[in-house]
Amino acid sequence: MLVAAVDQGTTGTTVCLLDEEAAVVGRGYRTVGTSFPRPGWVEQDPAELLRGVVDTVAAALADAGRAPSDLAAMGITNQRETTVLWERRTGRPLHPAVVWQDRRTADVCERLAAAGHGPRVQERTGLVLDPYFSGTKAAWVLDHVDGARRAAAAGEVAFGTVDSWLVWGLTGGRAHITDVTNASRTMLFDLADGAWSAEMCDLLDVPAELLAEVVPSSRVYAETDPEVFLGVRVPIAAVVGDQQAALFAQACFEPGQAKNTYGTGSFVLVNTGATLPAPQSSLLRTVAFGLDGESLTYALEGAILSTGSAVQWLRDGLGVISDAEQTAALAASLDGNDGVYFVPALAGLGAPHWDPRARGTLVGLTRATGRAHLARAVLEGIAYQTRDVVEEMAAGAGVTVTQLRADGGAARNPWLMQFQADILGVEVDVPENIETTALGSGYLAGLATGVYAGRDELDARRRTAARYQPAMGEDQRAALYGQWLRAVERSRDWDRG
Repeated sequence: MLVAAVDQGTTGTTVCLLDEEAAVVGRGYRTVGTSFPRPGWVEQDPAELLRGVVDTVAAALADAGRAPSDLAAMGITNQRETTVLWERRTGRPLHPAVVWQDRRTADVCERLAAAGHGPRVQERTGLVLDPYFSGTKAAWVLDHVDGARRAAAAGEVAFGTVDSWLVWGLTGGRAHITDVTNASRTMLFDLADGAWSAEMCDLLDVPAELLAEVVPSSRVYAETDPEVFLGVRVPIAAVVGDQQAALFAQACFEPGQAKNTYGTGSFVLVNTGATLPAPQSSLLRTVAFGLDGESLTYALEGAILSTGSAVQWLRDGLGVISDAEQTAALAASLDGNDGVYFVPALAGLGAPHWDPRARGTLVGLTRATGRAHLARAVLEGIAYQTRDVVEEMAAGAGVTVTQLRADGGAARNPWLMQFQADILGVEVDVPENIETTALGSGYLAGLATGVYAGRDELDARRRTAARYQPAMGEDQRAALYGQWLRAVERSRDWDRG
């Protein structure tokens, strides 16, 4: 009996097959193509996302030497704010998926903020007025595809984040759902009520007829359509946003426990329990998870928009490295950063700055600057951005992070993890299995179908691979971070046009 844990991410789709002991017995991976039709625009093919899930589950089964009939359940986690609109009758997408990194609605958000709507949006949704979120993306598609608004008003169009699109496709159009974590990333969801907000739909001009049914993160929703999915019917028993899935897999079940996932971006989440936190000026309030029959659990989040994508740019855009693993040795080859800083605002700045007009900035260059300085500056920039968020959690929300549980691809980089511990001044704990986004969806699906008994069992199965203790003096830590803040100011409001 296996659980298929699907992680449909920004750069690829990962599937882990979990057995009854929650051990990974098979893996599959497929890359995802991304296009950049204009500066600040980021798009993907929805059909490729759906096809990639089916193909990757098949690859994982082949890796495990198992058959589709061995699947007892499927859990899905996804890149959260990426937006898809499609025809209900045919399932045809109206437009390429508008990816969460896309900045095309920055002017809309700025107009809404100038009109004084920012505080109300934060109070109602927990989010800031930023093009990162799905609501303004959905409205943009409706406004730029001929006949889309008319069709939407007639109930002929469906909107969803990637979770909704995948469940729709895998069930042959039988289920149009989104879970509470993904709903809370749209800027259309009322956090306190746990339901869609008519007020926010009106403000962003998104008709309610487009919206999916909001469901818990763990429950059997529907079965896959054999004509679409490997000839079998498999219960889809979990849907959860990728960062909330990682929080769950890292066993951050109690208030105050925090994790950071180092992926395309980085996302620091701290569990705040069943009480909705007070509105924040620069941190996001979001749903951490919602189990069937239980009250919602909330989290504070600092969403950092470019971290792993900055390493990818170092490799693909500049050719400075041929493999991400080279960055650790290059960074370690230097005794210090020699005053070179890189602000990876490649998609604007997220938390706690929230500046869609910021742009990537490299400062402190001299004739002595080389490849190692660039690699080190990119890695340091990842760690500094995490400190930005942790500082804001302490100052703005009174939440002190005493240990950071790290996962995602960059958690394999020992130089970065040590520097992260140094610049934070707290322990960084890396688990044996860093594919926590996939694991979280599998754990939640296993809970819904009785494969796993409960959270205590899952907590006991988490194993630490490495702990990094801070070794940097406070004076050095303060000096480095102070220079970083100067560099950030130079990146702000650059794309003012």
